[in-house]
Amino acid sequence: MKQLAVLGSPIGQALSPVLHRAAYQALGLSWAYHAIDCTPDRLPAFLSGMDDSWAGLSLTMPLKRAAVPLLDEVSAAVKATGAANTVTIRRGRLFGENTDIDGMLQALLDAGVTRADSACVLGAGATAAAALAVLHTLGCREVTAIARDPDRTGELAHAAERIGIGVRIRPWAEAARHLQTSLVISALPHRAADPLAPQWPTAGNTLLDVVYRPWPTPIARAARRAGSAVIGGLPMLVHQAARQVELQTGRTPVPLAAMRTAAEHALRDIAAEG
Repeated sequence: MKQLAVLGSPIGQALSPVLHRAAYQALGLSWAYHAIDCTPDRLPAFLSGMDDSWAGLSLTMPLKRAAVPLLDEVSAAVKATGAANTVTIRRGRLFGENTDIDGMLQALLDAGVTRADSACVLGAGATAAAALAVLHTLGCREVTAIARDPDRTGELAHAAERIGIGVRIRPWAEAARHLQTSLVISALPHRAADPLAPQWPTAGNTLLDVVYRPWPTPIARAARRAGSAVIGGLPMLVHQAARQVELQTGRTPVPLAAMRTAAEHALRDIAAEG
């Protein structure tokens, strides 16, 4: 039986096992998918200790950047963003991909967002780098990125240069000034964007918030009240996981509907438990 897992820390509430297990069931695969707490210092030993039963990994915070130099080969997307959220194992070699880009782009396209003339990205981490790649695909030439920690923006600036998109990195104190762009992507973790909710403008723009639990977030509720279109993190999560399943199993089409339904049921169960 093939093994796969999502690695990160903390990892206890990850929804990836629900998504991947639903896909394997729909595809008729008796594969196992685990959630394993792993920090960057433990990642090299974990990767070197995998046996032939392992088919792949999903990577979340704080491993997306830390994993890149440990992989045997990476995609152009990983090279551009400096981050990998997917590892596929073939003949003992580790191949890295960034399916956050696929997931975010497809979530936007599904919502009718096919172009971004101006954009603001909240955050400066690995997910923000994926957002820059998506915005470049949507025709945006320059992005404003709002960083909570200005001392940790170098990697995002380098990613923007490799992607070929201009980026103006501004401090958190200036965030409210940049929320009127046509598209705002919050690439921040749970609760980090909450302080901006009272400052959301009446802009009629679009917000993509990568958070999917709990939903809606305060910033999403504020954006809706102001007349903005709002896209939650669940569509992105499902699409990026579907691309992982495709890469790691080699099967198409991927059972997207089954994965989405399983995720929705899991989130309802979590909400009911309080």
